[in-house]
Amino acid sequence: MDIKVLGPGCKKCNTLADATKKAIEELGIEANVEKIDDMVKILSYGVMSTPALVINEKVAVSGKVPSVAEIKEFIQKA
Repeated sequence: MDIKVLGPGCKKCNTLADATKKAIEELGIEANVEKIDDMVKILSYGVMSTPALVINEKVAVSGKVPSVAEIKEFIQKA
């Protein structure tokens, strides 16, 4: 599974990255988590507000930091 956290490196972006890692750990799955701070790449996903979570190249959420439980749901649906 390929997961990307999009954002310029702000506190919310780091919080989303940490919550995503925790969700993966709780689910006990293998996933590659990549933080992307390049605005050109972020915009290529059609994301206009950060932070954003991309799972397997599909934007799951943008503009907010979901809870660990919500992130687990996004991962399970992907």
